[in-house]
Amino acid sequence: MSSNYTDEAASSRFSSAAVIAVLCFGSLCGALMQSLVIPIQAELPDLLGTDPGSASWAVTATLLAAAVTMPVTGRLADMYGKKRIMVVSAAILILGSLLAAMSSTLAPFLVGRVLQGMAMGYIPVAISMVREIAPPERRASAVAAVSATLGVGGALGLPLSAWIAQDYSWHGLFWLSTCLAIVVFVATLVVVPHIHDAHPAHLDVLGIVGMAVGLAAALIGISKGSEWGWTDARTLSGIIGGVIVLVVWAWYELRHDDPLVDLRTTAQRPVLFTNLSALLIGFAMMAQMIVVPQILEMPEATGYGLGQSILQAGLWVAPGGIMMMLFAPVSSTLINSIGARTTLSIGAVVISGGYLVALVLMNAPWQLMVSSMIASAGVGIGYAAMPTLILDNVPESEAGSSVGVNGLMRSVGTTIAGAVMAAIMTSQTVELGGGVEIPSKEAFQVCLLVGALAAFAGALMALLIPAQRRAPVAGELQEVSG
Repeated sequence: MSSNYTDEAASSRFSSAAVIAVLCFGSLCGALMQSLVIPIQAELPDLLGTDPGSASWAVTATLLAAAVTMPVTGRLADMYGKKRIMVVSAAILILGSLLAAMSSTLAPFLVGRVLQGMAMGYIPVAISMVREIAPPERRASAVAAVSATLGVGGALGLPLSAWIAQDYSWHGLFWLSTCLAIVVFVATLVVVPHIHDAHPAHLDVLGIVGMAVGLAAALIGISKGSEWGWTDARTLSGIIGGVIVLVVWAWYELRHDDPLVDLRTTAQRPVLFTNLSALLIGFAMMAQMIVVPQILEMPEATGYGLGQSILQAGLWVAPGGIMMMLFAPVSSTLINSIGARTTLSIGAVVISGGYLVALVLMNAPWQLMVSSMIASAGVGIGYAAMPTLILDNVPESEAGSSVGVNGLMRSVGTTIAGAVMAAIMTSQTVELGGGVEIPSKEAFQVCLLVGALAAFAGALMALLIPAQRRAPVAGELQEVSG
């Protein structure tokens, strides 16, 4: 870490605590976009005058846009400065939210949702910047706080969105996100200091196009596999074609002087195993977000459903988001005392434990709330350790893009989780009545077990990251970085 970064941040009109608070708030608002439409997803076909398959893109398009954008935004931040890119991301969020708020048909609504997904590029840039502006003794806790907003935003978005959609117009969801985006834009512009963190390079346009095409094709094939059928030509062509494009893209990137993603850095063991852990933990986190709300909302007539409304289900899972934030300081303490590698592994084990608790405690809403709180505590611990491991093992000139790739790997994990959970739930069904097929209790239990196994695999993967001890910087607590 160059000392001039911290010196420039210290000369800002605002304290580092105020800057970190803005970065946390901006990241939280970006993460909210993930779950904004989930409470109204079933009603979107009628609201937008379209079919259910087309309406499902309201969620898929946002996740895909976020996955593709994160590495690109991180690279642009490395090249042109982090504050500039965060301001642009906030402006994109304003535009996307406005467009969605004013839409009543599918096409402009989806464009707005894509822009909202692109704005999530704010998050990896904020994570990489916080290490530059936080005082040495607070760096670990600051990274932990910003990282935790990834999970907190998704968890708190469910009850907030359900309440607004239930008591007000569904357009109110997007007017709210517009107002939040304006606050983020102004706060980032005014409070976040401009530091000389740009590393000029040539923009790898072909690399951006190749990665976008390959990722979009592969992730669309995976996410739509259960809906289209895994042997459908669209599914196979998307997955196979996407993989082929990504292989060609990787070959090109390895031969480029200024690549979008430095694959040699990414292939280094500490970074590689951190990203693989991110994929598995992202999978595990998404499994909880899919399974628990469905069990809560299933009719009691099923024998296992808990008959909760969308709003009630959102409120039952909301404490999980609070747990993520509460455990961010715990994570920073662990990182400083036992290292980021071990901290990441502990977080994954706790997530796995939460799923195992849900396997035996799923007969009442409070029981699922407890299991969600346990798993969410693990997310809070693990999510803070991942960017710490990345930032400790990459050059400063690649900090933004490397954290962006780590975010991409989490997104890939969540996409795969959605496909796997859907396949499991459609393979084991029972008839509710009137010819309606719903997932069986055993299907949900298998999903929980798969989530637990994925988290445990993430814990083992984290232990493969080589231990690395570095000398403390003046005034900084000694850190053992896994």
